[in-house]
Amino acid sequence: MIAEIQKRPFARPLLWWITGILLQTCLPCRTAAALLLPAFLFVISSAAVSYFGKPPALCYSTRWVWGMLCALLVISLSVAVTEYAERRIPSASEPAGLMPAASRSQQRLTESVDRLRLTDTEKSVFAALTIGYRKAMPREIREHFAVSGVSHILSVSGFHVAIVCGFLGLLLGFLPHGNALHWLTFLLQIGLLWGYVLVTGLAAASVRSALMLSFYLAGRAVRQTADAYNTLAAAAFCMLAYNPFYLFDIGFQLSYISVWFILYLQPVLQRLIPVRNPLLAQPWSWITVTLAAQTGTAFLCLHYFGYFSLVFLFASVPVMLCSVLLIPAGLLWLLLPDGVPGYALLQLAVEKLTCYTVYTVDLFGSLSGAAYPLRFDTVSLSAGYAMLFLALLYLSNRRPRTLLASLSALLFLLLYSLATTQ
Repeated sequence: MIAEIQKRPFARPLLWWITGILLQTCLPCRTAAALLLPAFLFVISSAAVSYFGKPPALCYSTRWVWGMLCALLVISLSVAVTEYAERRIPSASEPAGLMPAASRSQQRLTESVDRLRLTDTEKSVFAALTIGYRKAMPREIREHFAVSGVSHILSVSGFHVAIVCGFLGLLLGFLPHGNALHWLTFLLQIGLLWGYVLVTGLAAASVRSALMLSFYLAGRAVRQTADAYNTLAAAAFCMLAYNPFYLFDIGFQLSYISVWFILYLQPVLQRLIPVRNPLLAQPWSWITVTLAAQTGTAFLCLHYFGYFSLVFLFASVPVMLCSVLLIPAGLLWLLLPDGVPGYALLQLAVEKLTCYTVYTVDLFGSLSGAAYPLRFDTVSLSAGYAMLFLALLYLSNRRPRTLLASLSALLFLLLYSLATTQ
């Protein structure tokens, strides 16, 4: 796993940038500078000694000097950017940039939702699923989504953006192919994709997904294969360079951790039970994606929300299936003018899909014992992820010491939980 991360050029700069953000957040700027300055002087002196020494030493045995120098420069820049962002926080409460335009566009689209022959609760669910508008949603239905383990469906995230991107690719795929039209299709898909992200409020998870898909589509446009891990790291680096405080956003954390676990753990889970039947292969793929994402985000959910859904696997598959159909159909219905041939049929399909989604969530969310209440503090969260990452590391290297370390972290987590619940 570590070797795989080291192969990605954006992985290490991302870790250095996060280190700088944490240094500036946890320590005063002068303290962070006092810690970085001796290390910087040591690296500079080591580079000077190697420069005036033998040339081969500069090329091979002292490569770490240049690596450390680059790391210190990135960390120092991250500290400076974070310190600048901290000073701008008082004026950041005022709407600026693209947010007012996004809010106005979202408000115009929500006015069309009243034409649906649905209850107010169902209309609020439809608005949240398609354009991320959650202000009108009752608290009870929010709790049902959370208890069912599908609350991520209500926030526009990578799942929604990926569906929209696939739908756009399907629509634009009918255009003739050619060098000029190839780039026109690429620009149209990127523009419409970011237009959707803008209308839905520029949430951290949707921006992450749009960045990743933009990198992927750009690579495909130039006939290059994009590495998923490197694309994930590049998207995170770009977002944190723009706004370092995305690091502490719940949506940002849940989004990146879930995607990383899907990339790493989902193929492992899918190989456990090979499914060759095409009718069963896709549902099994959805199940493994859900398991991988839930494995990665379980401890964060316990930390932020205080409970863990026990029915998420049963609720996720039907809700995801409905959402795959409802999101593109709902957006198409919102954008088309009334009176277009087939408009009434499309509206009927949107209403039925919304009703079935709400019914499924109410069914699982109202079950007694559907969620287990347990809240993790920072110590439990750190121990839980240490145990989890060591267990994944053991799956790749099969070293007994790694397994022992993972079990030790699990034992510490259990003992700490018992001690804090007394």
